[in-house]
Amino acid sequence: MTATVASHRKPRQHPLVSLTGGGSRSARTARTAATLALAGAATATTFDGTGQAVPEPTPAQVKGRVDALYQEAEVATQKYNGAKEAADTARQELSRLQDEAARRTRKLNAARGELGTMAASQYRSGGVDPTVRLLLSADPQRYLDGAAVLERAGSHQATAVAGYARRLGSVRQVRQRAEDTAERLVGTETALKKHRVTIVRKLDAAEQLLDRLTAEQRRRMAGRDNSRGGAAGDRADRGAGRGDGLLGGVPTGSGAAAAASAQAPNARAAQAVSFAYGALGKPYVWGATGPSAYDCSGLTQAAWKSGGVSLPRTTYTQVSSGPRIDRSQLAPGDLVFFYSGISHVGLYIGDGKMIHAPHPGAPVRIAPIDQMPFAAATRPA
Repeated sequence: MTATVASHRKPRQHPLVSLTGGGSRSARTARTAATLALAGAATATTFDGTGQAVPEPTPAQVKGRVDALYQEAEVATQKYNGAKEAADTARQELSRLQDEAARRTRKLNAARGELGTMAASQYRSGGVDPTVRLLLSADPQRYLDGAAVLERAGSHQATAVAGYARRLGSVRQVRQRAEDTAERLVGTETALKKHRVTIVRKLDAAEQLLDRLTAEQRRRMAGRDNSRGGAAGDRADRGAGRGDGLLGGVPTGSGAAAAASAQAPNARAAQAVSFAYGALGKPYVWGATGPSAYDCSGLTQAAWKSGGVSLPRTTYTQVSSGPRIDRSQLAPGDLVFFYSGISHVGLYIGDGKMIHAPHPGAPVRIAPIDQMPFAAATRPA
């Protein structure tokens, strides 16, 4: 009787299982696990607040992050410029070495032909001299390593053999230098690609942040930056600063350029200042050296080149292009450098101001030198 009653009892169900409906034991188990997971997630959202929307950054926060991204992109730009300069140099050197190797190989072949003619003549007259036979073998270096063998050859033959030896050695040296240069070029081009990717990513990130601002917020940001000489919001005034007028509240006409040039310590510096004024309003493009666009070190290089002085390409090499100048002794034409890594440079024009190429979206412009962390100053010589 007891067994009969028990057989009609329904099995007890867990409350969570009953909520998921019927089905097989395995299906109920899976649904139970899913329900527990959802419940746990809901609890985590409720108590930890992780489900709340992330607040939009303020314009000031956007500006701070954009400025940081531009500075990081500038660091990568200078590394890119250095790698590009090294790659260009290596490419030119490789081409020169390849041409030199070809010329020397032709001379080597001519010398070998002369020895072949000599060997043929000796053969017709009764045999080939052992020295010539050894030299024309598959491994002539064995002969070249044994200079004493030359003493067994006649004077004319010794001269011909010695000439061949020199040419063979020089061809091998040039070819080895060419191989080393080619290997160096491959490594430099790899670094070039790496820095290019870094720059593009930084600038894309900055652009995405700026796109989160409204047009009015960007205008206000640009207005504040223009009053200080320019920073992250300069996209709004790309064409500002050409010809006579004001840029960031600073006179930019021919009179201002002449006044700044007159205070320069020498004619070369005066010409560099005049060139920089003429570049006002031109766009920033990373890696550019003019004449239609510049990056920061490209602008200073071009300005001083107009004065007859050749500067290296990057900020961290330009800083060594002349004697260091104390900040209190700055004169128009001096190069002023910023940040601990020497990643930005401008051309001083007097009155605590410089002309520089700030960053993408901002034209070449006048700015106070105290808007960035001052690092050093140099007077090119």
